[in-house]
Amino acid sequence: MTVEPEKLDLASHDMAEEKRLELLRLFPEIRTEGGKIDFERLKLALGELVDVGKERYSMNWPGKAECFNTIQAPSMGTLLPCRKESVDFDATENLIIEGDNLEVLKLLQKPYLGKVKMIYIDPPYNTGNDFIYPDNFSETLQTYLQYTGQVDSEGRKFGTNTDADGRFHSKWINMMYSRLYLAKNLLTQDGVIFVSIDDCELNNLVRILDEIFGEDRRLGCITVVSNMKGRSDDKYYATAHNYLLAYGNDCFTTNGVPLPEEYLDEYPEIAEDGRRYRLQGLRKRGAGARRVDRPNMFFPIYVDTNSKKVSLVRGEQFNVEVLPKLSDGEDGRWRWGRDTVSDRLVELCASRVGPDGRWDVFQIDYAENSDGAKRIKPKSVWIGPEFSNEAGNLELKRLLGKTTFDTAKPVGLLTYCIEQALGKDGIVLDFFAGSGTTAHAVLDLNKNDGGSRKFILVQLPEPTDRTDYPTIAEITKERVRRVIKKLEDDGAGKLDLDGTANQDRGFRVLKLAESNFKPWNGNVPHDSQTLEQQLELHIDHIRPDRTADDLLYEILLKSGFSLTTPVEKLTYSDNSVFSVAGGALLICLERTLTIEVIRAMAEAQPERVICLDEGFAGNDQLKANAVQIFKTKGVISFKTV
Repeated sequence: MTVEPEKLDLASHDMAEEKRLELLRLFPEIRTEGGKIDFERLKLALGELVDVGKERYSMNWPGKAECFNTIQAPSMGTLLPCRKESVDFDATENLIIEGDNLEVLKLLQKPYLGKVKMIYIDPPYNTGNDFIYPDNFSETLQTYLQYTGQVDSEGRKFGTNTDADGRFHSKWINMMYSRLYLAKNLLTQDGVIFVSIDDCELNNLVRILDEIFGEDRRLGCITVVSNMKGRSDDKYYATAHNYLLAYGNDCFTTNGVPLPEEYLDEYPEIAEDGRRYRLQGLRKRGAGARRVDRPNMFFPIYVDTNSKKVSLVRGEQFNVEVLPKLSDGEDGRWRWGRDTVSDRLVELCASRVGPDGRWDVFQIDYAENSDGAKRIKPKSVWIGPEFSNEAGNLELKRLLGKTTFDTAKPVGLLTYCIEQALGKDGIVLDFFAGSGTTAHAVLDLNKNDGGSRKFILVQLPEPTDRTDYPTIAEITKERVRRVIKKLEDDGAGKLDLDGTANQDRGFRVLKLAESNFKPWNGNVPHDSQTLEQQLELHIDHIRPDRTADDLLYEILLKSGFSLTTPVEKLTYSDNSVFSVAGGALLICLERTLTIEVIRAMAEAQPERVICLDEGFAGNDQLKANAVQIFKTKGVISFKTV
C-alpha cells in the first residue's frame, strides 16, 4: 500500500481485459513486451486447432464490429435506489431495474457474474411494429437519458424497425447479440436461458445463441401453442404457435416437470407401498436396436424365477440367462450398459412374456417417487390453456384492468420453465420484463412450494400514452405490487403451516442514471475557461442532487457487491459509516474526515475501506496517515472516490 489510496474504478466490468488476462494465464508464452497478445505465437501454441482458412462457416452481418466495440465499452452509469416505489426495500432481495437493458447488463457484470441460475426473455420479435433499440453504438447511456427526458434531446429518437429499412435484420441482430453476450456472463455454470421468439427472426436467433453459447449447448427448440385458433390475418397458414429456444451452460441438468395426471392411466400396476408403476422393457426398440449397433450393450442378465429379481452374475438362484433378442431372433441390445445395470439393479425385475412364456427383463417405472410426484422430461411441444396468450392477457387484466399488452406471457409458461431450471432457490433474470410475468411466476411458485427464489427484472420506461401507467416500467412495478398484495391478503388470518409467512414478498426499485461522480474529461479543448471548469469538477465532483443512498449503491455496484447485500449504518466518532456484508467493507461518505474516524474504522479491522476523496479536503497529510493506519490494522484495500 502506497502513501496514496487507490481510486475506486467507476467503470463497469472490463470483459475484454478479463479475457486477455485469461489467455495470458493459459498461454504465458504469447505475452509481448507491452503485455499484449502475440497472435502469431498463439497460433503456434494451438497448432492445428487454429483454422487459418479464408472461407469458414460463421455468422456475419453489417455492424458486427461496432457491436463488439459496444459490448467491450464499459458503462459509466449507476443505478439509483428508489425507496418510495419499492416494497419492503431494506429486507427484500428482489430487484426491478428501470432502464436500458444493455447498460444495466453491463452494470450487473461485477456483482452478478456467474450468479444467475435462469434467464427468461421475451424480446421484440422484429415484426415491423416492434420497439427496437437504436442502431447507434455511441454514447448509449446518453441516448437512454435523452429518451427518458433526463437531459436535453439532440434529435435522436428510439423507434420502430420497419422492413423498408435496409438494415432491418441487422438492427435486430445488433440489439440481441450484445445483450445475450453480456447475459451469458451472468449465468451460473449450471444455468440456463429461455428465449421466446416467432418465425420472423428464429433462424437469426438460433445462430446468435449457437455462436455465444455453442451449438452443442442448445437444449431444444420448443414449440409453444399460444393461440389454438390461429392468427386469421396470416396469408397462408393461421399461426397457432411461437418458439422457445433453450440453451444451457456446461453443467446444466434439467429437473424435469411433474408427471401430468392424465399419464397415470399408463401406470396400471400397484406396488405393496401403494405406488402406481408400469413395466418398461429393458431391450432397446426401434432404430439402433441391433447388437452390431452397440456391441458392448449385448450381455446376459440372470433371473431368479422365484423372486423375479435379476443379477449380472450367474448363481444357484440366478440360473436363467436372458439375452436381448429381436422378434426375428437376431441379437439385439439393452437400453442400459453393464455399469448402469449394475448400479440400478433394484429398478429391474423379470417377467414371462409371449406365448412360449420366455423370461424377459423390465425396468420398474413408478408414477410416484418415494419423496413425491415423479418428474419427467418435458416434451418439445407445449400445449395447454396455461401456455396460451389468452391466459396471459386474462391474468394481467384481472390485476390491472385493460393495459397496452395484447400478448402478455402467461404465468404457466414461466412456471414450467422455472420448474425445470431451479430447485427451491436461485436467481431468475428477465431483462425484457414487459408486464412482469416472470416476477409473478416466481412469487406464486414460492408460495406453492415454500421456495426462496429471487427475481431481477429490467424494463425500459417505454411510453404508453396513458395517464395511469405512463410507461411499460410502471405497469411492471404495479403488477408485482398487486401480486404481492394478493398473496398477503390470501394468507391473512391463516395458520402458517407451509412456512410462507416469512417469504420475500418485496422488491427494490433502482433506476439507471449517470454516475453520481462527475468524470474527469481529458478530451475537452485545452483553453483556460474549459480547463478551469474541469478543475472545478475535480474539486466538487459529486452531482448536487444525489443522496448518500445514491452514492452508497453506486459504490456497492462498482465494488462488486450485489444490490441486496446487507448494509448496516453505524456511528464511529460521531460520523456515519456503512458496514457492508457484516463489516467486510466499511464505507464513509462524510464530506469532512478526521483522524478520529479513520482510527475508529481501522480498529474495526475490515477487509476494505472506501471514503470520499472530498472528505480529506486536500489534506495530504491526513490522507497519508489514513493509508498507514489502515495498513497497520491489516486493511487489505483502502480506496477513495
